[in-house]
Amino acid sequence: MQQFVRTRIAPTPSGYLHLGNVFSFAMTAMLARRHGARILLRIDDLDKERVKREYVEDIFDTLDFLELPWDEGPKNYHDYQTVYSQVHRMALYQDALSALREKGAVFACECSRSALLQEHPQGIYKGKCKDKGLSLEALGYNWRMLTPVGTLPPTMDYFVVRKKDGIPAYQLASLVDDVYYGVDLVVRGADLWESTLAQRYLAELLGYGSFLAATCYHHALLKADANEKLSKSAGATSIQYLRTQGKHRRDIYALMGKMLGLAYPITHWKDLKEEACR
Repeated sequence: MQQFVRTRIAPTPSGYLHLGNVFSFAMTAMLARRHGARILLRIDDLDKERVKREYVEDIFDTLDFLELPWDEGPKNYHDYQTVYSQVHRMALYQDALSALREKGAVFACECSRSALLQEHPQGIYKGKCKDKGLSLEALGYNWRMLTPVGTLPPTMDYFVVRKKDGIPAYQLASLVDDVYYGVDLVVRGADLWESTLAQRYLAELLGYGSFLAATCYHHALLKADANEKLSKSAGATSIQYLRTQGKHRRDIYALMGKMLGLAYPITHWKDLKEEACR
């Protein structure tokens, strides 16, 4: 059986953790223990406008309640804030952005999200600003990748690596963190397949061979009614709410298994089988 060194769970503290989040963490725990990997807790907190302390605290509380393990990373809020917040790795992200700029791989874009949605229902960007020569020095512009047409799925064409406020975007920060921490097993939902492709594209440009050699598992997603993907923004049921309704750990795992349509019952993450990743 293939062995790995390290995987990670990477919640974003922009809301209370929901069933979809913890199912992904449960899959990560199962695969890590089966393949000998240590589990890193990495809290993705660059979007400071949406981050709240109560959401960070909820991460620790929910992981403990569901007996979801992690071996490395913060153990509490103070540990997270003083040592492990992404703000402490900002220099690494800036180095990567500078390298992309030196390679001529990025351009400045003034288009807003709302304007893109008016042009296309999925907000697909067609490269409107790539020949405008807008300054990369100025805030107020996104930095987008000059991706050759057809290299990535349409939703990832010219993807953003630095946001208008100067903060590194998810695709770049997640990649840099995985390389920095030596992650060689990435477990994520099937909805992030296109993100994996974008990050591999970045890794090739930046010479991040360790990420290119990493294994990525993309697991099935839990579905709400009408086959809708669970998410914080869609108001999916949070673990916190389920607990206020008297749900125990075993009830929550059983609900996950039912929503996934598993042929076998689960009452703990240890009951999951690897085929649930397919």
